[in-house]
Amino acid sequence: MADDTPQRERSARPNESEQERLDRNLMELLGELRVALPGVQVLFAFLLAVPFQQRFADVTSFQRDVYFATLCCALVASACLIAPTAFHRLTFRLQQKEALVRTANRLTIAGLGALALAMTGVMLLISDYLFDTTTTIVTTSTAFLLLALLWGALPLRRRRRAT
Repeated sequence: MADDTPQRERSARPNESEQERLDRNLMELLGELRVALPGVQVLFAFLLAVPFQQRFADVTSFQRDVYFATLCCALVASACLIAPTAFHRLTFRLQQKEALVRTANRLTIAGLGALALAMTGVMLLISDYLFDTTTTIVTTSTAFLLLALLWGALPLRRRRRAT
């Protein structure tokens, strides 16, 4: 995990106190979580409903395993993306905002990684159920590469340039 100190110093605005910076960072993080959480919740709800469909009995053992791994990834994503709320509630008024922002940042990154894996797993599961092996490989690889590029490589490249 990269040290947040250099970025923290550059992220301060002119005449902004440490407390104001932490408040702003927390508000920005909460705004980002408001975007990610509904998606992971809908995905998790979809995955919870799948086994109760009549045709679920027709899946192969591979599809069943992919389903379970995908469900686990969605659970991890949900846990990581919701954890900052629990952290904040349990440390409320204990002057832990800096720890909250740092921890929530790491949990959000982990949650987005798990969400990317869950979304890729859903593409694998559905394409394997509906299409041939070649289509499944192309579709799943494309989904993984798209998420890795947009959620990983692009921001990391920008981060390297900024530092």
